[in-house]
Amino acid sequence: MTAFPGAGPCPCGSGTVYDACCGRLHRGAAQAATPEELMRSRYAAYALGDTDHVWRTWHPRTRPLTVTPDPEVRWTGLVVHEATGDEVEFTASFERLGQPGRLHERSVFAQRAGRWFYVEAVTDSTSA
Repeated sequence: MTAFPGAGPCPCGSGTVYDACCGRLHRGAAQAATPEELMRSRYAAYALGDTDHVWRTWHPRTRPLTVTPDPEVRWTGLVVHEATGDEVEFTASFERLGQPGRLHERSVFAQRAGRWFYVEAVTDSTSA
């Protein structure tokens, strides 16, 4: 796992320091108030190697048994295009073995017991 940035900028690209942004969600000190906030925290968790947060925020109906990130991938940026209702469209940039790539996705989220969870990608594409 990558070291958590603490007072450094949050990997989600919000412009806020990690501890005040996704860090509080990763620590369990707060819950995401919106699907966009949850999606940003999941991106930051992937970027930092916090697979526990990714797994805990995946809807039980669609969640895999384990979350195993590709160790060759380094997440390098996030752009949120649209967040409406229970869907978030975004592009996440990454490098794999020194080659840049992008993941474009429209994700669906759902509330369960007052908490937001990632359900599934309704559209996605990965390009190098």
